[in-house]
Amino acid sequence: TAVDLAALAQEMDEAERIRMAESGVDSEDYRRFLEQPSGNMDDSGYFSVQVISSALELWGLEMIPYNSTEPRAVAAQTNPAEMKAYICNYRDHWFTIRRLANQWFNLNSLLTGPELISNTYLAMFLAQLQQEGYSIFVVLGDLAPCSADEALLLNPAVQTQKPKLLSEVAKSKSQDEDSELQKAIRMSLGQEEDGELAAALALSLSDDSPDVSAPDCDEDEQVRQALLLSLQSVPTDHVPTTPEVDPVELRQRRLAYLEGCGTKVNT
Repeated sequence: TAVDLAALAQEMDEAERIRMAESGVDSEDYRRFLEQPSGNMDDSGYFSVQVISSALELWGLEMIPYNSTEPRAVAAQTNPAEMKAYICNYRDHWFTIRRLANQWFNLNSLLTGPELISNTYLAMFLAQLQQEGYSIFVVLGDLAPCSADEALLLNPAVQTQKPKLLSEVAKSKSQDEDSELQKAIRMSLGQEEDGELAAALALSLSDDSPDVSAPDCDEDEQVRQALLLSLQSVPTDHVPTTPEVDPVELRQRRLAYLEGCGTKVNT
C-alpha cells in the first residue's frame, strides 16, 4: 500500500542521513542534505525506483530493466507474454501490466478501468511505451495468487470497448457542460427577445388601434362633414349642378345632421 511504501521511503531517508552524518554533522554537505527534499518520495505520491524495488523484495520479487542485456531481460524482449508482470514509469507515474490467469491487463490508474491486452499486442504495446519515454521493468518471481486469477480462469474477460483516459473523460464532460450552458443562455436570450418583440407589437397595436370608447362620430369629423355640406351650397364661377337652397332650410339640414351624430349644437 501507499502507507507501506511511505514507511520504506522514510527508512531509506534515515539510512541516507546516517551515512551523510558520518562525515560530520557540521559539514556543509550534511547541512545541504538536510535542506533538500526526500529523493525517495514526495507529496504527490511518487516513490523512487529504490522504494519500489525494496517493496517487491519483501514479496520475494525482483525487477530488472526491460531493455538491459541481462539474459532474463533478453528473454522478456524475445517473448514478452512468457513473463508475469511489468512495471512502467514515466514522469513520476507508475503503473503495472500484469498477467491474470491467461490474460494480460494494463492496470494504469489514469484509465477508467483495466485494459485487456492480447498476447500479440503486448509486444507492440511495450515498444510503444518505450518510444514514449517510459522506463519498463520486468518483474521476476512468483506472484501471490489472487481471486482475479480464479475468476478469469472460469470466465475469461471480453472487452468490446477500451477504457478511456480519465483526463479525456473530464474534458468531454466539461465540454458537454459548456454546451448545455450555452444552450441555456441561447434559450434565455431567445425568450427575452420574444418578450421584447411581443411588447413592441403590443405597443404598436395599442398606438394604431382606435379608441373604442370614443363616439362613432367625433367632433372633428362632424365639423368636417358640416363644412362639406355647407360648401355644397356655395355658388362658384362654374355652372351650378345643384339647385339653390334657402338659408333657413340649409341651417335646418345642418342641425338635423349634427343631431343625428349625437352632438349638441347651440342654436
